[in-house]
Amino acid sequence: MAVNDLVIILVMTFPMYLFSIFPGIKASEYLEKKYGISESKKRAVMVGGTFLFALMLSSLLYYV
Repeated sequence: MAVNDLVIILVMTFPMYLFSIFPGIKASEYLEKKYGISESKKRAVMVGGTFLFALMLSSLLYYV
């Protein structure tokens, strides 16, 4: 993987946030109900899940 590919994938991640906010919210709500996590951990899961899902979508879009 070249550096140019990585930069393109990271740039494409930002528009993918529109499609990945809802799954991040649902994942954090599920973990809050199932395991009773605190509000700060819920927010961290929401942000991390949103970023990882957006990164996955952009890499799939780039390579497929």
